[in-house]
Amino acid sequence: MSFKGVHFTCDPHLTELLIAELSMLSYDSFEEHHMGFSAYCTVANFNQCPLDSLIKKYKQSGTISYTTEFIARANWNTYWEKNYAPVIIANKIIVRATFHKPQDHFKHQIVIHPKMSFGTGHHATTSLILESQLSIDHHKKKIYDFGTGTGVLSILAHQLGAMQIIATDVDDWCIENAEENFKLNNCSGRVLKGVVRDLALKNQADIIIANINKNVLLNEMPEYTRLLTKGGFLILSGFYEKDTPAICSQAKKLGLKEINKKCMNLWTVIVLSKKL
Repeated sequence: MSFKGVHFTCDPHLTELLIAELSMLSYDSFEEHHMGFSAYCTVANFNQCPLDSLIKKYKQSGTISYTTEFIARANWNTYWEKNYAPVIIANKIIVRATFHKPQDHFKHQIVIHPKMSFGTGHHATTSLILESQLSIDHHKKKIYDFGTGTGVLSILAHQLGAMQIIATDVDDWCIENAEENFKLNNCSGRVLKGVVRDLALKNQADIIIANINKNVLLNEMPEYTRLLTKGGFLILSGFYEKDTPAICSQAKKLGLKEINKKCMNLWTVIVLSKKL
């Protein structure tokens, strides 16, 4: 598998908007820099026409230009070593790569091989969920992590004292990467391939995390509710702030109570609880 890097030079106010739009076009890794940002997707998912349409949509709002780069899978880790920076969340969590120096003054240190899997911490949705997890008691809890990507959310759950963790994804490389990162962090969780309905999961969990797009969340929320213990927490992200009413409406129909909500760079996380 090889990748396409799209390197944007743009006015600062456009960075958030463009990243949000690109996230819906199969770009799943981003890196901001002083002149703009870079976005990455697999070569198979790269499509020039939507990219050109996006530039046309925002060209009247400021300066935008870009270059593209082909990145072979074999060169990916070398590429990240030059460009990937650690992510710090709430001054308590650091998500860093294996090639960064340890920073033991952080309470939670997550070490990953930052391959082309979603969940390096740079995207707002990952950061929002990680921060939300800090306020929820994970001690001896059972966890489902749907759409795990790199596995960072499960790894934090492990560090917070979770007793049992099952993570899932539909992408083979995400499965491989999550398993690798679990080993790096001594996380004993299991990683399964498939969507929640096809996995036929039976056991309930105390905390369910899902960082997936709006349409998938709306479709799968009834299954999440079935799998959630009474009084348990459902943490959802992967959707725009403007889509929050649709998520909240579905939650209300399913008997879920909103506990907390936070927005960052046009993205939202919602923490829900299943009524006792």
